[in-house]
Amino acid sequence: MHLEEVLAENELRVTRPRRLVWDILRSSNDHLTAQAIADAVHTQDASINVSSVYRALTLFSELGIARESKFGEDGSRWEPAHSDEMIHLVCEKCGTVDHHGGQVVTRLRDHLASDHGFVSSNVNVVVNGTCSNCSAQ
Repeated sequence: MHLEEVLAENELRVTRPRRLVWDILRSSNDHLTAQAIADAVHTQDASINVSSVYRALTLFSELGIARESKFGEDGSRWEPAHSDEMIHLVCEKCGTVDHHGGQVVTRLRDHLASDHGFVSSNVNVVVNGTCSNCSAQ
């Protein structure tokens, strides 16, 4: 997904803060806190303040290109948007967050619709436990 295209479709400009926030989100293999993103932006351009980072993240979420997930006491973490089919696996020891794909979310949606008449618009499944690296120790 190209930031320029999404912003242009919504008649929005590509600003330096938006570009830097997007580049950091896209280049990371991790789920980042807003503060971690702001710190990374600040190392590239010290004139960009944290409120610009939060505004960019909020905009990206509204546009559907970034996703905010809440992982308990660690607060919110951000990543590029992905399908609801991805389940977040959160290690309680080291804090890593991994994705697991599959049909679990589809089955959950189908069950909610057929048995409860409930149509979900967004599903965010978080499973807490211990990752393979930590459980091997």
